[in-house]
Amino acid sequence: MQLLVFILVYPFIWLLSILPLRVLYILSDGIYLFLYYIIGYRKKVVRNNLKLSFPNKSDKERLEIEKKTFHHFIDTFMEMIKSFTISQKEISERFQYKNVEILQNLYKENKSLIAMTGHYANWEWTVNVSSVTRYKGYAAFMVISNKYFDRKIRSSRMRFGANFVPSKEFRDIMVQNNREKILGIYGLVSDQSPLLKKTHYWSDFLGVRVPVHTGAEMLAKKYDYPIVYFRTERVKRGYYVANVEIITEHPRDYKDYDLTDIFLKKLEDQIRKEPEFYFWTHNRFKHMGKEVKK
Repeated sequence: MQLLVFILVYPFIWLLSILPLRVLYILSDGIYLFLYYIIGYRKKVVRNNLKLSFPNKSDKERLEIEKKTFHHFIDTFMEMIKSFTISQKEISERFQYKNVEILQNLYKENKSLIAMTGHYANWEWTVNVSSVTRYKGYAAFMVISNKYFDRKIRSSRMRFGANFVPSKEFRDIMVQNNREKILGIYGLVSDQSPLLKKTHYWSDFLGVRVPVHTGAEMLAKKYDYPIVYFRTERVKRGYYVANVEIITEHPRDYKDYDLTDIFLKKLEDQIRKEPEFYFWTHNRFKHMGKEVKK
């Protein structure tokens, strides 16, 4: 059944992916109207998230953010489809890095590092980081249930030098690379909502008490790897810039969870500045009020 679904669906995705992005954005405009006004896909989730995060904004202000959010959400989906066939030249033009000397200097110091980012702007295109650094890139991801799509998505992203590693195998790769002295940049999208049974820490994010992932901080401390933040911003439709910011070169100097809070604050500052480019369709606050006080 998985193979049949792949055979039926993937050719359509591939045909879409070879279209110029300007054409895909025209399709995006149409899909937005259908998805938002007719289907109402996850509209309640987005609306609730915005109300919790921006209680001081008026209904009109939140509604404007909501509409822009859905429009950007569809754009990002189209950009993900384009990723199957986009060339190295085009992705390098559309997704650029600033302050890359930070990465270059850390590489010269023979240090692997952790790169933290959130579901903001187009986090998918950070796979192009290998174009501006000599590091081997590794990104943690959740395995897709359809093994044929999983294999195809991984291979298409790996064209740009990034290695997509199942989350369960991520630590093993770091252990192996550390042992073999392979310098890596390990990308972690760290703003997802963790399983409650695996939660070690709760923090305030956008004014809401939520469980947060602490894996990036714990791995950095274990191996004494510097942590950088990719502050990805949308310049205009289809164009992004990732500003590389150093969080710390000495993670062991910080108390537990301080570095996680620094990351959350950086991401929160971005969201408050331009909230429409955050991934509000994710039910980020579903565990609100479930914290067990120790």
